[in-house]
Amino acid sequence: MAKVLNVYAKGNDVPIATGDATSVTITGLAAGTVVATGDYQVAYVDGDQSSDKVDVPGFTVLVANPTNPADVKSTATTDGAQVTAG
Repeated sequence: MAKVLNVYAKGNDVPIATGDATSVTITGLAAGTVVATGDYQVAYVDGDQSSDKVDVPGFTVLVANPTNPADVKSTATTDGAQVTAG
């Protein structure tokens, strides 16, 4: 069996995700969530052998950018323009 990287929620022995030999993805967190160092831990697993768990450094889940404006229109005025978007 090949070596994989498992991620665990703090204090749990059941992995919440399994990756490959170099990375694993944590999903399902809301945008803006602040995760403290040690809230998640990772360990290498190879068959029935496992390394010690190591704390994942803290991070904040990125907030998605708003969608681009659509149906942009401009109407000339006497001193510029009025711009609208739908």
